[in-house]
Amino acid sequence: MRSKLLAVAIAAGLGVVSFHVAAEPATKGKAAQTSSQGSQASQNAEIEALKAQLAELQAKVVELEQRTDAQSDINVSTGQNLEAVQKAQAASDKKMTTIDKFVNNTKIGGTMFFDLTNADHKEKGKTGGFVSKDGHGSVNGTGFDVKRFYLTVDHKFDDTWSANLTTDFNYQSTLSQTSLFVKKAYVQGMFDPLFTVRFGAADMPWIPYAEKWYGYRFIENTLTDRSIDGGRGTVGVAPAGVGSFGNSSDWGIHALGATTGDNAVNYQLSVVNGRGFRNPSRSDSVDVEGRFGYQPIQEMVIAIGGYDGKRGNKVQNGAATQNATRGDALVAYRDKTFGVGAEYFTAKNWDDVLKYNGVVPAPAVVRDKAEGYSLFGDYSFAPQWALFARYDRVDYKWWGISGPQNKLKDTYYNAGVSYDALKNLRLAFAWKHDKLEGPIRAFEYKTDEIGFWGVLSY
Repeated sequence: MRSKLLAVAIAAGLGVVSFHVAAEPATKGKAAQTSSQGSQASQNAEIEALKAQLAELQAKVVELEQRTDAQSDINVSTGQNLEAVQKAQAASDKKMTTIDKFVNNTKIGGTMFFDLTNADHKEKGKTGGFVSKDGHGSVNGTGFDVKRFYLTVDHKFDDTWSANLTTDFNYQSTLSQTSLFVKKAYVQGMFDPLFTVRFGAADMPWIPYAEKWYGYRFIENTLTDRSIDGGRGTVGVAPAGVGSFGNSSDWGIHALGATTGDNAVNYQLSVVNGRGFRNPSRSDSVDVEGRFGYQPIQEMVIAIGGYDGKRGNKVQNGAATQNATRGDALVAYRDKTFGVGAEYFTAKNWDDVLKYNGVVPAPAVVRDKAEGYSLFGDYSFAPQWALFARYDRVDYKWWGISGPQNKLKDTYYNAGVSYDALKNLRLAFAWKHDKLEGPIRAFEYKTDEIGFWGVLSY
């Protein structure tokens, strides 16, 4: 625009000069005329020179206009590119915000139970004494085991909804066994401290709760979760059965809640498949387990619980069933230096959910009954150091197809010293003893294990 104004100004100046020359009066005779003609020729030459300059200036103006148009195109392109960059940056910022939000709302953790021990397992048949023998969950010798390795991923969608995935891995060198499976996988809705719902495989009401108050799960499972391996069978057949009396996790719907402080209450009610987290199979009925706890002070709990169901055995066109039931009780105290507690359970038909369908006059039902208790305690006698001990007793009865009652008695205890090497690493040196006594036709065993145990969490 400025170049056009300049050209117009020059052209106007030239026009004024031309007009002034044309208006000069013709005077002073022939000499003057001759002089005027010479002057006119000179002026014409100047005018032509000015016209040439004007033409050159106009050419430069055109060139400037072309450059201006080109610069405008560049400016437009640059603006478009800048706008595209800004949009890309905004999209990237949004994506990074989403990633940051996901990372900030996701927690990854792990817990590992490991040991290095020596086991001495002996069994006694119906006619002989105790003989060292591998079997029923025990292998003689020394070995390193990773009994459990839980890898946990927690993600929080918002203030109400979250999800959890926990995998469970174990390795036992003495058995050359490696397993990997899902322990927990659930979606949780927390609507109130007293009302949270979990959908999927989640902690059951009793066993994880008892583990919390016991405090030494890495040394041994709690009372109802500890397996009594073997003990039932007939003459000439290897005894089998008994096992544990509960599941630590199962597939279903779980409702729970708790208050805090003194005079606090907590509860959980789970409706589940009944076969545990390793077997999410279907059946024609569901099982129910519940717990209610009361804490008169934060350091103490009084809790009761129960279980009722078919343990996943009621299936279409299957054998007739009866309910398996279990009742639980726990009293415990724990502070920073001292812990003590007692757990009790009673169970009926835990193994014999299926009714007997054989030839009469055998009983219509093969049934079993068990009850047991566990006493435990620990004391921190110095910073990072603690003494611990535990005693279990389980009495088990069952009635076979021939009618008479059979009895088993399992006695278990452990003792040791633990050391908190790090905030998240506890090591222990301990001794464990387990003895099963039974009828003559069954078998008896005793197992002693000594060594190091540890738990690492992060």
